[in-house]
Amino acid sequence: MVDAQLPPIAILGAGSMGGAIARGVAASGSSRGIVVTNRSAAKAATLDGIAGLASIALEAHPDANLTAAAGADIVLIGVKPAMVPDLLEAVAPVLRPGTIVVSLAAGVTVATFERILGDGVVVLRSMPNTPATVGRAVTGLAAGTTADAAHVALVRRLFETVGAVVEVPEDKIDALSTISGSGPAYLFLFVEELTKAALAKGFSPADARLMAEQTVIGAAALLAATGEDPAELRRQVTSPKGTTERAIAVLQDAHLDELLGRATDAALARARELAAGA
Repeated sequence: MVDAQLPPIAILGAGSMGGAIARGVAASGSSRGIVVTNRSAAKAATLDGIAGLASIALEAHPDANLTAAAGADIVLIGVKPAMVPDLLEAVAPVLRPGTIVVSLAAGVTVATFERILGDGVVVLRSMPNTPATVGRAVTGLAAGTTADAAHVALVRRLFETVGAVVEVPEDKIDALSTISGSGPAYLFLFVEELTKAALAKGFSPADARLMAEQTVIGAAALLAATGEDPAELRRQVTSPKGTTERAIAVLQDAHLDELLGRATDAALARARELAAGA
């Protein structure tokens, strides 16, 4: 029988993403203990008082990363990519054999983790997105060279506390990041521009924002509730020779498909630059 409880977890660098995951795991009640670290007391305080979670500031406890890593079976690395190698070198000596180390850092490869941590530690690479803060993340998950099906299943359960999980080979993680990782920003930009269009048509700022935001939220809820193909839902709104059809024609004439292709290609190019240390 599979243990329903997750083992002790440490999240080193619990910023917005690490903090969201910490909250999700804690709220699920599925872990036997979570320790998170942050550099400042102010950041650590944002996670104080959450049941099942201990939040520690490095400025008050300089050895907190070592202590947290030594006591955990799963260690999530949430610091900025440039800080990852130094942190891995610091915690490598205290990790117990069989510890699972999961990267949250964009552009840092499994090979980098495995080279620094050495044998005996299992590595996985993840790419969550910011809707983790509301339990609606999409997380890409790639196994390292020594991670077996049981390791992947365990880490998958962890990330499923904050949303959906897509398992991919590591060479697809950067591409995934251009869709689900950066995708929320694309949608927020759309809401910004739709709000501006409403303002230009004479609506108040409050009404313009309400219309734009709730239209997107409602459309997403409809998509989720019906399970319909988005193209079919679009057709249902687009009456022949109607106003929506005219608007859609403008967007299609602007080659929205090509624009999104170029945008995601640009994001992928930058991800590869980051992986190369550029």
